[in-house]
Amino acid sequence: MSRHASPVNDDNVKDTAASSDDVVAYMTSLGQAARAAGAAMRRHDTAAKNAALLAMARHLEVSRTSLLDANARDLARGRETGLDAAPLDRLALDDGRIDAMIEGLHQVAALPDPVGEIDGLRSRPSGIQVGQMRVPLGVIGIIYESRPNVTVEAASLCLKAGNACILRGGSEARESNAAIAACIDAGLREAGLPTSAVQVVATTDRAAVGCLIAMPEYVDVIIPRGGKSLIERISREARVPVIKHLDGVCHVYVDATADLDKAYAIAVNAKTQRYGTCNTMETLLLDAPVAAELLPRLAAAYAEHGVELRGCERTRSIVEGVVPAGEEDWAAEYLAPVLAIRVVDGIEDAMAHIERYGSHHTDAIVTENYGLARRFLAEVDSSSVMVNASTRFADGFEYGLGAEIGISTDKLHARGPVGLEGLTTRKYVVLGDGHVRG
Repeated sequence: MSRHASPVNDDNVKDTAASSDDVVAYMTSLGQAARAAGAAMRRHDTAAKNAALLAMARHLEVSRTSLLDANARDLARGRETGLDAAPLDRLALDDGRIDAMIEGLHQVAALPDPVGEIDGLRSRPSGIQVGQMRVPLGVIGIIYESRPNVTVEAASLCLKAGNACILRGGSEARESNAAIAACIDAGLREAGLPTSAVQVVATTDRAAVGCLIAMPEYVDVIIPRGGKSLIERISREARVPVIKHLDGVCHVYVDATADLDKAYAIAVNAKTQRYGTCNTMETLLLDAPVAAELLPRLAAAYAEHGVELRGCERTRSIVEGVVPAGEEDWAAEYLAPVLAIRVVDGIEDAMAHIERYGSHHTDAIVTENYGLARRFLAEVDSSSVMVNASTRFADGFEYGLGAEIGISTDKLHARGPVGLEGLTTRKYVVLGDGHVRG
């Protein structure tokens, strides 16, 4: 039987994982198949991978009706179980979102393939040449919630980087993910790639996640995409390396030398362009000499967008109606139209605040002082550090990566937006011509 998910009802789900032993056996079978597929993927070139991606896109197009029908069943079940409007919106598919999934597959197919690139090839005194080749990570487990389009995004990026992957979506999207998995399966078959290169976990049993993150013999890395509680659990329990970020507590610091028109545009965009993203500004830091002039302008703009302001005492002395900020506000990732504002005394004060309360995700300075800009870039320890730009640019597409699997605030392997290169590693290669060591 296929290891991919297929349209299921609750009875079929129970049959897939009738007991904890069944779950372990099932997940072990996925892991074994993925390990074999990962080895097989090393034999397939860029053309074959691109052919599979384009075939998946065609199958999504011709399966549009079945995708929408499966999603309608997920939405109906979600309403019955009391899902709120926001998760229902993330769960929903429509023609526009299916079009975006299809376009995403075409975009990934068009990206340069990093696998096989050799960098830094240099000759050694012995006569050998030494360089580093980009190679797939191997088997990637991805755990995510709600959004069924992540199934396509994750599959396409892992596949283009030459990996096998095991995808565990949220139970609320199980029929949507099953319908998408069928399209992926068909695309892999059409291109002659191993169908186990992309496997979507069919069981909704939560024990499957525990198995997936504890199989280092089969899985090389785990990437969780979801809320803080999910990522904390994965980080705590995983026996497999994890690429993750927990919070996006992003700052914009406006220095006394800043062009205030630039500062105004950046501070408004960084907060209001989208509220629910990890690269949205959550705390605005203003150097004291410019606070009195800039804060009223910003407060008016935020009021137009319905943003609640929570500020320090100096902020509240300049703008009326600002809610007093508590200690918890400085470390908050609101993901909502709420903004913390603090007036600081220079760059030292600003960087100390970021060091204490930030999450090492994305932080920006607005300044016309080159020396202060250089200090901020060197001393702020975040995965993205910006000068005179909105934090909303911390994104794989905006960085020219084409697409991303997520943003990492870790320091080992991948940091910042994780694109195709982040789903590969390097190995040393040595070129010789009968050389022996004396």
